[in-house]
Amino acid sequence: MRNAMTGLLVAALLVLGGCGCGKQGEGEGLKGTVTISGAWALYPMAVKWAEDFQKLHPGVRFDISAGGAGKGMADVLGGAVDIGLVSREVNPAEIAKGAFPIAVTKDAVVAVASADNPFVAALQERGITKQRFADIWVTKALTDWADVLPGASVGEGAGTTTINVYTRSDACGAAETWAAYLGAHQEDLEGVGLYGDPSIAEAVSKDKLGIGYNNVNFAYDAQTRKPAAGLVIIPIDVNENGRVDDAERFYATRDEIVRAIADGAYPSPPARPLYFVTRGAPESPVVTEFIRWVLTDGQKEVAGAGYVALSDETLERERRKLLGQ
Repeated sequence: MRNAMTGLLVAALLVLGGCGCGKQGEGEGLKGTVTISGAWALYPMAVKWAEDFQKLHPGVRFDISAGGAGKGMADVLGGAVDIGLVSREVNPAEIAKGAFPIAVTKDAVVAVASADNPFVAALQERGITKQRFADIWVTKALTDWADVLPGASVGEGAGTTTINVYTRSDACGAAETWAAYLGAHQEDLEGVGLYGDPSIAEAVSKDKLGIGYNNVNFAYDAQTRKPAAGLVIIPIDVNENGRVDDAERFYATRDEIVRAIADGAYPSPPARPLYFVTRGAPESPVVTEFIRWVLTDGQKEVAGAGYVALSDETLERERRKLLGQ
């Protein structure tokens, strides 16, 4: 997980430094700086888009930071950045304050456990239902893995099997989306609060009795496209029949779950659109052109980066909205 995050930070530094290593082409006259902050879920994609856009437009610089959807929204409404990265629905109160959301891609939140969990085999064969997830995070009716998976075989030397629950401490789209799936809000989620996706993934991977949730691109390794080291993805038993059917078995690789999100086999929420948010319709030509490019040529990078492309109809609607048409 640390290696994955190091790669992201290096990529961000390259963007910040403006390597200018691409050919200028038709964009050589576009100049300026675009500042971006917000959701961990959208951060890797935003960095990739910025790198590619800068190759076309060497005169454009980017300043990108992650920190959660709440920070992105606060920063953009406060005028601290040009674009806020938001990984949840934008609410009416935010719209009233000037939030102008543009949907740019889609991903999902997944539940994660340690690969050393003593019930790991049963977890992957049975999955967990939405109600049982809610009883872990919201009602606290389930506090022991043995009660989540009654009658399941336990690994040798398991000892106590009390569930160690982790949640996010920062205002973020992942927590709000996971909570929405469970019929709640972020503040209703119980557990040890940790800041950011990397902290959740690292804590759960090192805690054999831990459970948490992550955005897809932090639950899976970017290189191998398999679950990140030390983690297993907990399948959702969508039809609640006590087992993971073939139609629900799509967690082995990032490519599989991305297809499941695109096909609607993975429920929404916790699948959700991801947004660029500006304060009012953008007036800066650089910001406008960057978002327009993201909605057109930039979409070619979406699948390879572990995200789900929006429909052509949605992309056209968002382009028209951006351009005031």
